[in-house]
Amino acid sequence: MIQQFLENGYKLVDFDEVADIYIINTCTVTNMSDKKSRQNLRRVKKKNPSAIIVAVGCYAQVAKNELEKIDEIDIVLGNNEKKDIIKYVNEYNNSKVLNISEIEKSKEFLEFGEVLYLETTRAVIKIQDGCNNFCTYCIIPYARGRIRSRSKEMILKEIRKVADSGIKEVVLTGIHIDSYGKEKDDNYYLIDLIEDINKIEKLERIRIGSLEPTIITEEFCNRLSKVEKICNHFHLSLQSGCDATLKRMNRKYTTEEFRKCVNLLRKTFPEVNLTTDIIVGFPRRDRRRIYGNI
Repeated sequence: MIQQFLENGYKLVDFDEVADIYIINTCTVTNMSDKKSRQNLRRVKKKNPSAIIVAVGCYAQVAKNELEKIDEIDIVLGNNEKKDIIKYVNEYNNSKVLNISEIEKSKEFLEFGEVLYLETTRAVIKIQDGCNNFCTYCIIPYARGRIRSRSKEMILKEIRKVADSGIKEVVLTGIHIDSYGKEKDDNYYLIDLIEDINKIEKLERIRIGSLEPTIITEEFCNRLSKVEKICNHFHLSLQSGCDATLKRMNRKYTTEEFRKCVNLLRKTFPEVNLTTDIIVGFPRRDRRRIYGNI
C-alpha cells in the first residue's frame, strides 16, 4: 500500500505527523488488538479533522457493522479490497465508503504487484494466505479466508529481484505456510519451494516463518538438511503443554508428537534454535473445573 501511494505522487510521513490521509491496517487476533485499532482510528481524526481516515485489514474484514458506526472513519476496506486503495482514496467524495467482499469465497492468491523493501539486508516474502485449520481460539480463517498459495513463478521472480538488489536474506511468511500448495494438484509443496529458492544465486540465507509441528517429518527434515542456505532457527507453535487443552483448541497434535518433532529437528540440526508460542489460561466451559485447577 505504501508503494502504491508513493508511485501516485503521495508523500509518506511519520505516523505522529499531521497528514491528509491516514491508513490504519487493523488486526483482530485479540480483543485488545480490536480496541487499539478503534483507538488509533479515532485518535488520528483528532489530529486532522479534515483528513481522510481509512480502515483496512482483518478487523475491518470481520467487524464491518462496528466500524460503520464510528463517525471518524471515512473508508472501510476488506483484505481483498485494499489492493485498490488508491482508487478508493482518489474517488472519495465525503460519503462513507464500505467495501468488504466475502473473503471465504476467494480461491486465488491476491498479488499486490511490486513490493517496497525498507530493509537493506532482509526481505519478507509472502508465499500464501488463509488457513483451513479452524483452531477454536482463532478468528483468522474468517478474516483471511481459506488457504491460497502464491504461484512459485511469482515467488521466485520476486526473490531473484531481491537477491539482485543486494539483499542477502529472505523470510518466507504467510498465514499458514505449512499449507503451501496443498489446495493445488501439482504436488508442489513448501519443501519443494524452499529447494528451488536455495538455487537462486546471490541469495545467502533462507529463513522460515512459523511452522506447525505436523510438518516436521523424517522426509521434511532430511530434505531440509540438504538446503545449504536454510537458517537453523525454527518457530513451532505449541500453544499448550496439556493434551486435553490441545484437543479443546482443535490442534492436530499431542505433546508427545510435539516432543518428537523437536527431537527430530535437534537430530537434524545439532545447533538448532527453537522458539514457540504458548497460550496461557485457555478457558474451559466448566468454570468450577477452572477454579479447581488454580
